[in-house]
Amino acid sequence: MQRSGRFDISQLTHFSREMDAPSRSAVGLSASYDLALLFPVLFLVGIGVVMVYSASSAIALKTHGSDYYFLKKQAMFSLAGIVTLVAFRRFPFRLFRPLAYPLLATALVLLLCVWVPGLGVTAGGARRWLRMGALTFQPSELARLAMVVYLAYSLSKKQERLRLFSIGMVPHLAVLALLAAVLLQQPDFGAVAILGAITWIMLFVGGVRLSHLVSPLLVVMPIAFFLMVQAEYRLKRLMSFLDPWQYQSDAGYQVIHSLMAFGSGGIFGTGIGKGYQKLFYLPEPHTDFVFSVIGEELGMVGVLVILLLYGLILWRGIGIARRSADAFGQLVALGITAAIGLQVVVNMSVVLGLLPTKGLTLPFLSYGGTSLLINMASVGILLNIGASQERHE
Repeated sequence: MQRSGRFDISQLTHFSREMDAPSRSAVGLSASYDLALLFPVLFLVGIGVVMVYSASSAIALKTHGSDYYFLKKQAMFSLAGIVTLVAFRRFPFRLFRPLAYPLLATALVLLLCVWVPGLGVTAGGARRWLRMGALTFQPSELARLAMVVYLAYSLSKKQERLRLFSIGMVPHLAVLALLAAVLLQQPDFGAVAILGAITWIMLFVGGVRLSHLVSPLLVVMPIAFFLMVQAEYRLKRLMSFLDPWQYQSDAGYQVIHSLMAFGSGGIFGTGIGKGYQKLFYLPEPHTDFVFSVIGEELGMVGVLVILLLYGLILWRGIGIARRSADAFGQLVALGITAAIGLQVVVNMSVVLGLLPTKGLTLPFLSYGGTSLLINMASVGILLNIGASQERHE
C-alpha cells in the first residue's frame, strides 16, 4: 500500500518484528497455524461452552425440560465453528476481492428477509432473526463481515483517490446508510453503532482525510441522538444508564443484577455453577450477560484471564495487519480485529454499567450460533492472511 500523505498502519503498534512473529513448534499444527492467535480463540470457545452451561442450566430445565439443552447446542455450534475456522484458513483471502459486492448484496437481502412472513423471527420486540428449520440465523452478523470485506476492497482499489471526498467518503457512507436504514427497522441500534465505528476506523486507516471523516459526524451525531430519544425503550435505557437505581424494577434491572453478580464474585469467584444471579434474576445470562456470570463464578481472576485472552487476539490481529504487504489483506485484517475488539468493549461496558444496554453478544463466549460461526470464520481469514504473508517473506 502506498503511504504518501496517509496514515501508515504500522503506527498502530510498536512491537518489534521479532516479538510479532507467531509462536511455532517444529512440526504439526503450528507449522501452518498461528498458535498465538489460535490458542486464545479456542480457549475462549472452551470457556464459553462451560459458562453457557453454567449460566443456562436452570433456564433450560424450566423452559425445555433439560438442563443440557443450551449446552448441547453450544457444543455443536463450537464444533461447527472449528470446522468453519479451518475452512476459511484454507480459503485464500484474495478470493474475497471479487466476492465483495456479492457478499454485501447477500447480507442486504438476508437483512430484508427478516420481514418475510414465515422467515423472520421476533423476540424481545425486535425482528432480527431468520428461521432456517430448527435453527435461527442473525443476518446482522454477516453484514458486519460483509462490510469489512467491501471496505477493504473499495479502499485498496481506490488508493490515492481516497483523498477526494466524492471518492473516499460518499460511496462508503452511502453503503453504510443503506445497511443502517435496514437495521434500524428491526430495530438494532447496537449493530448500527458497531458498523459505523468499523467504517470510520477503516476509512481513517485507509487514507481518507481526517477533515472528511470528522465533518459527517456533525450531522450523524444529532441524528443518532434523535433516534435514541424518540423511541421510548431507548430513552429508558439511556435514563437507566445514568441512574439504574431509579429504574431498578424496569430498564435498570439488568444492569443492577449484573453489578451485583460482579460484586458477589470477589477475587476468586463463587465457583463454576455456584452463581446466584443466573437463577432467574439476571435476564439473558447465557447470551448478552454471560460476562456477568463469569465475574460472579470466576471472580476478578477469571475476568483478568478473559481480558488477557482477548488482548492476545487483538495483538495478533494488529500484528497480522501491520505485517501484510497486501493492501486488501491489511484492511481486512484490521477490520476484523476492530470488529471483534468493538464487540468486546461494548459488551463488557454494558454489563459493567458503562454504556446503555445493547443487544450485543460477547465474541466466542456468548451463546449463539451465528455470532460464533461468523467470528470463527473471521479468525480463519486472519490466519490465512498471516500464513500468506509468511510465505512471501
